[in-house]
Amino acid sequence: MEFFVNSQKIDITLEDEKTIGDVLKAFETEFESNNATTTGIKLDGKVVGAEEFDEISKKELTDSTKLELSIILLSEIKGALAAESAACLSLSEKIKDISVAFQSGKDKEAAALIATLADLLDAMCTTIKQTAYFPNEFESEDGEAAKEFETFFSEITPILSDLQQAQESNDTVLMGDLAEYEISPRLAAISETLKKI
Repeated sequence: MEFFVNSQKIDITLEDEKTIGDVLKAFETEFESNNATTTGIKLDGKVVGAEEFDEISKKELTDSTKLELSIILLSEIKGALAAESAACLSLSEKIKDISVAFQSGKDKEAAALIATLADLLDAMCTTIKQTAYFPNEFESEDGEAAKEFETFFSEITPILSDLQQAQESNDTVLMGDLAEYEISPRLAAISETLKKI
């Protein structure tokens, strides 16, 4: 039998565990005590979907069983939220100068800022989804943060579409206006929301 956690092979001694379900239960108990949770399961190289979980849980352990678990730590999510909050604040300042960058011929720097924005928003989406693994830690009483994120993404999506069109038509004035007056204040505001959760 082989057991892996986040691609690291681990040695465990089985006690009374006879089935995959027994092992998963033991792991989950251990993870919970360390503020971690399982985010993915592979059995013998195949990804296990939620609908297959009950079925594979009954499977007997054999010498050839290979179980791979992906886990995430609460501390990792909190660290990502803090880093993304700081990145939003920093980018909210930098992006204001995008029109200056274009005017002074620093097109590459301006394009890099837009790419950074796209990467940051993508990372935020992933982290926000991950908070669902720890509902007791991240769900506020009134769900205010969730509403703020929903508003942020619903407002910024059409702005990003406008930014992309401005980029394609090389309208640097519009790009500068969108960056300074639409994107920058929203990044600063969402930075505060990330701090709160």
